[in-house]
Amino acid sequence: MSYAHLLEIQRLKQQFGGLMALREINIHVNKGEIVGIIGPNGSGKTTLFNCITGIYKPIEGAIIFKGIQIQGLKPYVIAKYGVSRTFQNIRLFKALTVEENILSGMHIRTSTNLIDAIFHTPKKRKEDKEIYEKLETILSILNIDQFRYALAGSLPYGEQRKLEIARALATEPELLLLDEPAAGMNENETMDLCKIIEKLKELGQTILLIEHDMHFVMRVCERLYVLNYGEQIASGVPDEIKQNPRVIEAYLGKEE
Repeated sequence: MSYAHLLEIQRLKQQFGGLMALREINIHVNKGEIVGIIGPNGSGKTTLFNCITGIYKPIEGAIIFKGIQIQGLKPYVIAKYGVSRTFQNIRLFKALTVEENILSGMHIRTSTNLIDAIFHTPKKRKEDKEIYEKLETILSILNIDQFRYALAGSLPYGEQRKLEIARALATEPELLLLDEPAAGMNENETMDLCKIIEKLKELGQTILLIEHDMHFVMRVCERLYVLNYGEQIASGVPDEIKQNPRVIEAYLGKEE
């Protein structure tokens, strides 16, 4: 199936009671791009992610992924199509190890059954080998191999953030959604995360991210969309967004 964009959002609207949380949102993401969504708190960014991933069903509009409308589908169905995400608040299995957290994300792509497991069939052995090869690759990309046997809850905050990305990558997403990946990180941790995202881009990963850290966004994103009070007020490359008067007023702040 051919499609113009990996993800296309058309005239999306979401409402909670009398509050219009999103109105007339139009966004597209091409394969291999890193695209950012910025805006003040309460502008609708996470609501948009929740619509894309099936947590919310929008009241109007279309969310098209790989040419298929996915709005209103169950989250696990959308994940199987190839959309994975992290959350603003860390949601790791804190009593499991780093390795176990990553392996938990791979379950969605396994095809062996109970009989294969009991009799350790060639199919099961082949799949196990592939799983651990993927595990090693993800540990290396995120630079967390040294923590592989540590409990997730014992990791420093920045490493927990990286582990969330690792677990999302374990589902083999075609589109990775990152909800404030640099939140709470210090400068060194944020720079490390920049390098990881740049490495993922080199590997062909498509990323749509929400972030408040403007230095981070301007460095890693190729294009940006700006939301304010549920409305899309601007879109363009980082240099255009930095100079957009509506963005300066709504988000970046007016110069005195």
